[in-house]
Amino acid sequence: MTATPRFQLADELLRRFAAAMRSSQLYTPGHPIITRNLASLSAAIQLLHGLERTTVIGIVGDEVIVDDTPVAKADALGTLVRRLQHVGIERISIDRGVTPEEIADLIQSVNTLERRDNLEEPFEFPTLAHIRVGRVAVDQRVEGNLQDMATIRRLYSSSVGVAEDVWDSAQTEGKPDATVARTMIDGLAQAVAENRTALLALTTLKNYDNYTFTHMVNVSILTMGQAAGMGIDGALLREFGLAALMHDIGKVRTPLEVLNKPDKLTDDEFVIMKRHVVDGAEILRGTPEIPALAPIVAFEHHLRLDGSGYPHGVSRPKLNVGTMLCGIADVYDAMRSHRAYQQSFPTDRILEVLKRNDGQQFDQNLVRRFVQLLGIYPTGTLVRLNTGEVAVVIEVHAPDPYRPHVRVLFDRAGTKIDLPYEVNLWEADAARDLPSSVSAPLKPADYDIDPLTLL
Repeated sequence: MTATPRFQLADELLRRFAAAMRSSQLYTPGHPIITRNLASLSAAIQLLHGLERTTVIGIVGDEVIVDDTPVAKADALGTLVRRLQHVGIERISIDRGVTPEEIADLIQSVNTLERRDNLEEPFEFPTLAHIRVGRVAVDQRVEGNLQDMATIRRLYSSSVGVAEDVWDSAQTEGKPDATVARTMIDGLAQAVAENRTALLALTTLKNYDNYTFTHMVNVSILTMGQAAGMGIDGALLREFGLAALMHDIGKVRTPLEVLNKPDKLTDDEFVIMKRHVVDGAEILRGTPEIPALAPIVAFEHHLRLDGSGYPHGVSRPKLNVGTMLCGIADVYDAMRSHRAYQQSFPTDRILEVLKRNDGQQFDQNLVRRFVQLLGIYPTGTLVRLNTGEVAVVIEVHAPDPYRPHVRVLFDRAGTKIDLPYEVNLWEADAARDLPSSVSAPLKPADYDIDPLTLL
């Protein structure tokens, strides 16, 4: 079987890279052999840039990968790999438009790193407009047991911190840090695959001081939860998660007096706010290593199937499925959040919004799936039962989202139960005076408990 053109180009790139590194070590700067090898390396990079705007060389375990293509075992390119690993480089990203001078600077900087007497001494790698180096960030594994709520909490808290870093990089550098974002999404995608219920429950917690960043993470989790329920997994699931994480990134260009206004926006201010969809698409299109889905979702996530929404004047015969999943997650999380100018809404009220205008704004098959995923009373919600007991929702029952599986914590007199017991409300017999439905959600703070510790 002959190798694919992409594999051949990747293999040629690595060979040219190894030759350029080797000659730069053997000969003095300006030697014709160095010049020739650098020109060959530049040509190999340009050929790959004909396929992708960014070429990524990574060392993952014992494999050398170019973009998403494993090219060789590390021992097959032993000298090159050892030299890069020796100086702590596992990933090199090269953007389209890279100059021969930047490639030469990259090779020279690696040589300088190697020649240091003490590798622990700090070294400022030169800033190259089209080249970035660092550690590999591929399929990040979460440390700890994902069936443990403490591990899920740490993952969620860490993700909110990363979201803030991504936002800050977009604000200060004009581009979000795609590498740290991908690493974070890898961890969340793993958790969605292994313990989706607990992770979705964590999105019910709201840190109102960090609404922007918790919203980014929640919309990403809720989008991936929906996508996973449709059978989407692997790299495509992570693309959905990354696009959802970045859906509001255009707001880094929104004036702070508009973005952080505690009161309802005026018509003129709302016009300014609506620009974030165009700004977001523009930012993401100019960010290397961002999948093509991300700017689409950023641009479309306020468009609706009936032609309403914004940007005004934009018409789509249909919306991308990633857009539709993100749009549902965005509306749900925004309405569920308590902010200075808005009280949080219960889930049933939010679902009325998702079904408004006779269901013409959102795909009702997707809305129905969303209800089955989260329930009217999502996992981790503290509720009062129709017979007066207080319980925490343990599991959603998809056929009847009003009647979940619950764990009863307080009896009808309001006394805390020493040995909580569980009830499948959809199986309960109302004739026997047993709880059979939820009457209302409750505030956990009123009972001085954290429902998520009971999952």
